Amino acid sequence: MSSVSSNAERLIGRIASFRRVTVAFSGGVDSSVVAAAAMRADLDSLVAVTANSPSVPQWQREWAARIAQQIGIHQQLVATDEGHREEYIRNDTRRCFYCKETLYRTLAQLAVHDPTTVLVSGTNADDLGDYRPGIEAGNRAAVQTPLADLGLGKQAVRELARFFGLENAELPASPCLASRVAYGVQVTAERLARVEQAESWLRDRGFSDVRVRVHHDELARVEVPQTELQRLLAGPLATELNETLRTIGFRFVTVDLQGLDSGSMNRVLVRIGEKIH
Repeated sequence: MSSVSSNAERLIGRIASFRRVTVAFSGGVDSSVVAAAAMRADLDSLVAVTANSPSVPQWQREWAARIAQQIGIHQQLVATDEGHREEYIRNDTRRCFYCKETLYRTLAQLAVHDPTTVLVSGTNADDLGDYRPGIEAGNRAAVQTPLADLGLGKQAVRELARFFGLENAELPASPCLASRVAYGVQVTAERLARVEQAESWLRDRGFSDVRVRVHHDELARVEVPQTELQRLLAGPLATELNETLRTIGFRFVTVDLQGLDSGSMNRVLVRIGEKIH
C-alpha cells in the first residue's frame, strides 16, 4: 500500500469514528480533503458548512460550491456576523480568534439538535507552527482536526487531494480577506470589498496568486509571485495597476519587491513584542 493510500485510509478511519460530522468547509484544499474523506467514511450524518461573509471572496464561495458538488457532499451556506463584533473590527493580533469563535459558535448552533455531532476543520499539521489564534478558538469549541492529529502537513494534504481526484488539488492557499488588513487598521466591509475587487483585477490579468494588503492611510501593498514581478512592473501594466487601485479607493499603491509571502502581516509581531506560538 502506498503512503498516500495509507494516509487516506487513516484519515477516513479517523473521521469514521465521529459518526455525525459538520465540516467547516471553505472550498480550500485542506477542508476539501477532509470533506472527501468524510464522504467515504459511511457516517450517520454529514454536512459541509461554508461561511457567507464579506471576508470570503465570491470566487472562493463559487469554488466551494463546485468542489462540494464534485465530492457529492451536502453543502450549507450560513451567514456569520463577525463583522458586527467590536473585537473583530478593531483588528488587533487576536482578530482571527474572534472570527473563528463566531464561526464555530454558528456551526454549533446548526448541530444543536444532536449533541453528538462533531465539528471538524481542515487544520493541518503545518498550520500548528504559525501564529494562528483561530486554532485556539477551535480548541475551545472542541473542533476536531483530523489532518493535524494524524501529522498530515501541506504536502501530504495535496497528495491526498490528487488521490481523491479533487479539482482544487493545485489551488493556491487563500486565507480570508481580513488577513490582508494590517493590524490596527479597522476591518470594514468596504475595505474587504476593495481588496476583493483589486485582487480580482489582478487575477483577470493572469497572475497566478495575489495578495493586496491594506496598511494605514489606505496604502495598498501588492504581492504576486517573484517570478511574475517583472511582468507586473512593466510600464503599461504598472501604470494601469496604479490607476485602477486608486480608482477603487486606495490612496497609495506599492508593489512588494520580495514577492508573494503568505502570512507576511505577521512580520510585524516580532517588532511589537508579540509572542508567536
